[in-house]
Amino acid sequence: MSDQPENKQGVASGAEAGRTARSDRESTDGTARASANAADESRSSFGLPDNLRPTLAATHGSPIVKRLFDLTAVLAGLWLIWPLLLAIALWVKLDSPGPVFFRQVRVGRGGQLFRIHKFRTMQINAEAAGQLTVGADARVTRAGRLLRKTKLDELPQLLDVLFGDMSLVGPRPEVPKYVALYPARVKEVVLSVRPGITDWASIRMIDENELLGKAADAEKMYIESILPQKLDYYLQYARSYTLWGDVQIILATLLKIVSR
Repeated sequence: MSDQPENKQGVASGAEAGRTARSDRESTDGTARASANAADESRSSFGLPDNLRPTLAATHGSPIVKRLFDLTAVLAGLWLIWPLLLAIALWVKLDSPGPVFFRQVRVGRGGQLFRIHKFRTMQINAEAAGQLTVGADARVTRAGRLLRKTKLDELPQLLDVLFGDMSLVGPRPEVPKYVALYPARVKEVVLSVRPGITDWASIRMIDENELLGKAADAEKMYIESILPQKLDYYLQYARSYTLWGDVQIILATLLKIVSR
């Protein structure tokens, strides 16, 4: 008689041990799955730090205020610098055969394609040799060398801002070839805003061409090193832009160009 309660207690202890073991296994499996998911997320986000992952809700300024600022600034700017634009256009035309403007398909907000405006700085049909400009690229014209160094070749993009394809400040618009490499969730955030003429990536990576010129494989370096760095800046901007922040970036851009 005295053995029966002891057997029940042993059975109960065994059952409890089984439940504990199953719980431990489930916990371990859950941790493993979470680790695997985290690893997948890291790979799908170009190895971006947690604070730049596009998983949190964006907290930024008003798109309407941003657009009004763009229009006001562009109209004022075009009115002030139109003589400079005409002078550069004449210089480009006289310096080398070809059109005044360089038009290239870029990816805009929401994945919409548009043709960007730049003063032409290369020989005609230069894209046949590749879409990256590397170091002292032989395709760059005499006028183009100065225009690129001073960023004056970017001025026609004021027209793209006026037409609504771009903003004064925002992630630089990429060609479809490289946008196709963006991880899906990164692409969604970066393309949620209009691309811009300038941003922090443009300022802090202003010597990108020189870096590519020193690389053994420029295309590989761009995809594996430079593009992920740009995406860091693009995500940061898309998730936290403000009007005052845009003003700061514009001023920092002008200072960077003047100090080169």
